[in-house]
Amino acid sequence: MTHVTEHSLVQGGRSAALATACVRGGVAAGLGLGGPAVLVVAAWICSPYPDGGPGGALHLAAGLWLLAHGVDLVRTDTVSGVPAPLGVVPLLLAALPVWLVHRAARDTLDGGADRGRPRPSAGGAVAAVAGGYLLVAAVVVVYSESGPLPADLITAGLWLPGVVVAAAGAGVWTALGRPLPGQRHAAAALRAAGLGTVALLGGGAVAAAVSLAWHAGEAQAVFAGLAGEWSGRVAVVLLVLALLPNMAVWGAAYGLGPGFTLGAGALATPLGLTGDPAVPPFPLLAALPDEGRGSWVHWLTVAVPLCAAVLQGRCVGRAARTWAARDAALTALGAAWGCGAAVAVLAGAAGGPLGTGRLSAFGPVWWQAGAATVLWGACLGVPVALGVRAWGRRTPRPKPLPAPGGASVPGPAAASGPLAASVAAGVPSGRPASAPPLPAAPGRTSAADRPAGAGAGVPAAADLGDDLDDDSGYEPYDYLPAAWEPSPPSPPPSSLRASAPSPLPAPAQPASPGRSPSAPPAPDSTTGAPAPADAPVKPPPPAAPPAD
Repeated sequence: MTHVTEHSLVQGGRSAALATACVRGGVAAGLGLGGPAVLVVAAWICSPYPDGGPGGALHLAAGLWLLAHGVDLVRTDTVSGVPAPLGVVPLLLAALPVWLVHRAARDTLDGGADRGRPRPSAGGAVAAVAGGYLLVAAVVVVYSESGPLPADLITAGLWLPGVVVAAAGAGVWTALGRPLPGQRHAAAALRAAGLGTVALLGGGAVAAAVSLAWHAGEAQAVFAGLAGEWSGRVAVVLLVLALLPNMAVWGAAYGLGPGFTLGAGALATPLGLTGDPAVPPFPLLAALPDEGRGSWVHWLTVAVPLCAAVLQGRCVGRAARTWAARDAALTALGAAWGCGAAVAVLAGAAGGPLGTGRLSAFGPVWWQAGAATVLWGACLGVPVALGVRAWGRRTPRPKPLPAPGGASVPGPAAASGPLAASVAAGVPSGRPASAPPLPAAPGRTSAADRPAGAGAGVPAAADLGDDLDDDSGYEPYDYLPAAWEPSPPSPPPSSLRASAPSPLPAPAQPASPGRSPSAPPAPDSTTGAPAPADAPVKPPPPAAPPAD
């Protein structure tokens, strides 16, 4: 019975968490809709000649909110009376709804964990947040059907759920700590694909900004001709800001090679602008290249995909230092495919129709931009990844030690400064005293040539210093041990003590007159102490005569 009660409480807690997540999704949709509504209503209030009432402004805000999710709108109030589609999505306008969904899904998991409350699973959180958001979106789609910019139901059923579910999934992934796949090859491919996409968009933005600055005069003239009042100019400036990410995607597609279309039959590539472009007056479109063949300035945009492919391959190569060459190549190829998929999605969102006829195709073609990205990554990113991998696997060769100059055999005097000082001061070295003297190296000072004051078998300090200065192969030690003084020699074991060489004989003393050179001094008869060496030798007493 207790088990059933706890099970029911847990289920009730999770149900409440799912309901809370659904409410979070609906609130996120309402906040996202409120942003365009405030801007449109403010522009309608400030306009000196408004075309419609508050209802028209709200319908326009609903249409812009749906357009931010990738939903195509249909303009019914055209000059010809034929409905015209509008499918170019301002990518900056889409940033607010996507961020709100992302935050709602992230807080669904983080909030319950922080407060100790039950929280839904990852899949449940995505479904609940996306469900609440899509309920509000369905109401907005129905409301927009009665306005001047109704939503296209086909694109509303495809793009709107896809964008919401992807943003909610990214929020749950962030709440879980942004885990990557367990397989290291897939994780490295995802990182490289993200880096390549960011590099492509950054390079495209730089190329578009340089072109816009080059045609700044034309852009200013178009801006002044669109609106003469300050309210209209503010609206144009806001629209320009919302389309800046689109310009970055167009610049990336231009550098990739396929370029972008400027109406049916018109194509802009680094090789030149072909066809008759149908360009509406807008400040950002003043940055388009001139008609005719492209020059070396236009060809410089090829550096954008070149740098992106190099960075992508370098990222894979640094991660594949311990992998096989085949695994590294496949990972780089997978990164190229991932980057191509991301660019294809962005190109499809940044372009679209602006009307019928010649304006039915405007912007980059998604499949061409994606295929060109994969081709750049495969042809350049894979070799770079293999090269970086090979460079990281190299083993440095040890440097050969320099041969001592001027001496074939190093002498015993080649010692460090502290050791030379200890030898000069009489500190015993590590060599036993009974060992025979070492042979002098060529060019050294022998024991016979040293001054008389030098000790036997011990080099003088001046000679040792000269040897250190004259030895060109001498190199100081990098470090010395904590106790660099050599320890005194240990006595030989008992088994070897008998065979040890006897100490060197003492030097012979000069013989005094009347004393045999080889006879030791005779002891004194009275005291028993040995007589001094210079004392006169007493003759022996005469021998007693033999007894009869």
